[in-house]
Amino acid sequence: MRGAERWARWAGAVAVALWVASVVISSGSPGENASEAECLAYIQKDTNTIIVGGFLFMLGCLAFLWFAVVLRERLAAAEGGSGMLSNVAFVGAAAVGAFMMLTPGPEIAAAIIAEEEEVSASAAAAMRMLPEAFLVAAAISAILLMLGGGIVALGTRIFPKVWAWCSFLLALLLVIPPIGWAALLLGLLPVWIVTTVFLLRRGAPAVTPVAQP
Repeated sequence: MRGAERWARWAGAVAVALWVASVVISSGSPGENASEAECLAYIQKDTNTIIVGGFLFMLGCLAFLWFAVVLRERLAAAEGGSGMLSNVAFVGAAAVGAFMMLTPGPEIAAAIIAEEEEVSASAAAAMRMLPEAFLVAAAISAILLMLGGGIVALGTRIFPKVWAWCSFLLALLLVIPPIGWAALLLGLLPVWIVTTVFLLRRGAPAVTPVAQP
């Protein structure tokens, strides 16, 4: 089991790698300002690309959830007691993984339907825009992960203080609607996760529990 636990720490890096692969595969998708006709043409022409890219993205979400379990165990061991803050962080991570997994769903559904029957340009455009709602929900959920993990790290020194303060900064950015999704995609997913994986690979350090009154 120790070998499995050791390799499980890499789940976060695997998640980021799969997400990057998905983005690369789907790099030819129309931009936000694309017309409804362009969205429809993309869905009809690049069905396989949409399905493969979406499938890789969802696999990345599964890897992230596994990473969340590993992180929760480390935080809970450091926090001690009921592990309330560790559980808060895990709930946030689980919600992030769930909402992110839903993100490629509408576009995949549109691509599959377009193969079997006619889809209107407006419907295709709407299904391409729907994932943004899931990204917003994931960004809001990530606030719990940042705050819960950051407070535990700051109080126990399981991770460096800079990790905790960066988590708090990300939480602040995530709560701002216009830039929350950017903080999620550019800060949380690639940078924060990879950094946390590296810290987890260092092994379980001696921790200093939060002083109880």
